[in-house]
Amino acid sequence: MPADAYALPAGFLMGASTAAHQIEGGNTASDWWAFEHASGTRVREPSGDAADSYHRWREDMDLLAGLGFNAYRFSVEWARIEPARGEVSHAALAHYRRMVEGARERGLEPVVTLHHFTSPLWFAKAGGFAAPDAADLFARYVETVAPILDGPVRHTVTINEPNMLALMQAIRRAPDSDYTRIAPDEAVSEGLIAAHHAARDVLHRLLPGVRAGWTIANQVYQPAGPGDEDACRAHAWPREDRFIEAARGDDWIGVQSYSRTRVAEDGPLPVPDDAEKTITGWEYYPEALGEAVRHTAAIVGPSVPIIVTENGIATADDARRIDYTTGALAALAAAMRDGVDVRGYLHWSALDNYEWGSYEPTFGLIGVDRTTFARTPKPSAAWLGGLARAGEIPA
Repeated sequence: MPADAYALPAGFLMGASTAAHQIEGGNTASDWWAFEHASGTRVREPSGDAADSYHRWREDMDLLAGLGFNAYRFSVEWARIEPARGEVSHAALAHYRRMVEGARERGLEPVVTLHHFTSPLWFAKAGGFAAPDAADLFARYVETVAPILDGPVRHTVTINEPNMLALMQAIRRAPDSDYTRIAPDEAVSEGLIAAHHAARDVLHRLLPGVRAGWTIANQVYQPAGPGDEDACRAHAWPREDRFIEAARGDDWIGVQSYSRTRVAEDGPLPVPDDAEKTITGWEYYPEALGEAVRHTAAIVGPSVPIIVTENGIATADDARRIDYTTGALAALAAAMRDGVDVRGYLHWSALDNYEWGSYEPTFGLIGVDRTTFARTPKPSAAWLGGLARAGEIPA
């Protein structure tokens, strides 16, 4: 092994992540489909066919397995499974069961997300996660999905980035405000935490072999200067830390990290003009991943292991993707050397996909032709897959 490599522990998950709405296409019964087609939003283009992965999932999994990965995180779509309240699509359940089994057949550990930003439109119209019966409705959905997880699935994400879900609700109510200074909606935040705990209880009751957790968007809040520590902590708590604290009783927690946010006494600072930026306008800061896992571990404690469920960069320069990921993995290796219990790294994203309003930000290891849906693995995919096959990451 090279001197600049870190040997991964046995059973470490190395793979990539996707989300149903962003790659499947035609998710017409969801709240996001309705939002994309509403007038007066900032959505630049609707999701449409996305990457047509609802039909091409076998090809996607074949590519990931052939590249050398041993894990694939994907989501099941509540709006397909329960398009109308109380009306369950057994065809959709069978479809996702085939995906779960297909991952296992290809040697990919299926990490299955039950809610990745999108809800059935009927649920959203009834108040979404702020409604009094939201936790019960979500728990009922999890009970419906449980049979398709039974056996092949060992890691389940109840809700993806609840802090961003609650923030998006607040932004929709004040679309012209500076979203960096808006706090997540309080009622939605409370509802999401209750729904997560209810879902976790259902999974523990029905599927004792499944390890349940949720994933948090880690902003890597940093004090902008001496004396800004208290302001930074106060800013971080409603936007991130309260959701990490809610995972203290979980089987694991997902860390999702891309960049950092510097916070001064009067609030977050913009990305410096002279900093390198990605397509999304975020600061190029690969060291964020190491800081995010350390921060999460400090809050949840040693009894809750971590899986990096998203980390990546929106760039048209694939060589820069490799550079970024090299730095991120080196920071992760340093944290693991220092004792942080990390069980996996799942890159965002497996495919170039629909990034919530636009196809311009390209996070994928695999390019997708928007017309033919032809998949083309990028050099970064072969590079990262090679690390997975070798069982090591840059140190």
